[in-house]
Amino acid sequence: MMTSNGRILLVEDDVNLGSLLKEYLNAKDFLTTLEPDGEKGFRAFKRDHYDLCILDIMLPLKDGFTLAKEIRIQNPEIPIIFLTAKSMKTDVLEGFRAGADDYMTKPFSMEELLLRIEAVLRRTSRSEHAETFRLGKYAFDANKQLLVCTEKTINLTTKESDLLKMLCQHPNQVLERNYALKAIWKDDNYFNARSMDVYITKIRKHLNDEPAIQIINVHGKGYKLLRETE
Repeated sequence: MMTSNGRILLVEDDVNLGSLLKEYLNAKDFLTTLEPDGEKGFRAFKRDHYDLCILDIMLPLKDGFTLAKEIRIQNPEIPIIFLTAKSMKTDVLEGFRAGADDYMTKPFSMEELLLRIEAVLRRTSRSEHAETFRLGKYAFDANKQLLVCTEKTINLTTKESDLLKMLCQHPNQVLERNYALKAIWKDDNYFNARSMDVYITKIRKHLNDEPAIQIINVHGKGYKLLRETE
């Protein structure tokens, strides 16, 4: 993870608590985005790449359970921690049904939250290292750098494979240009950015006979791999 322990989306309507949590997590090298309600939280999630979400339950406009379910549609793998003042068993169960990886009841210590975050990221990190992905009729083997279907086998270059793997790890989410450039090319200069555009074009051509898969440009941000739900 570049220059940080990861990116966290924090959705908390308590201004004081939200600010304290954001400041604390940033101090612990987590790049943290704070949003005050469920609708803004979901827009932020669709706009950027995150490694973990921390969601309050009682949010304006869209509650945390609904937000978590919508996030899970966009990315079934991303870990979610719920924060709530509620402690009833039914609320805890509802939280896990909505897709929670962990659940913390207010008040809590910042140190305990940090330990929970680290534990959840360790547990879920296996999905980040998945090497085989289904792309419609294609199977993408990142280790062997192959796109395979019944009709043909496509050998990918290392850069093509690395870039497609990053897109596959975050389907239906924005893969930020600078994030991908620094992770793959180690530098986000102009020439590397143009090179990445060329590789994206090549990947699109490889997949142009699979209508269930699209790679779109997100203006000013990066790219997004759109995969139809099977």
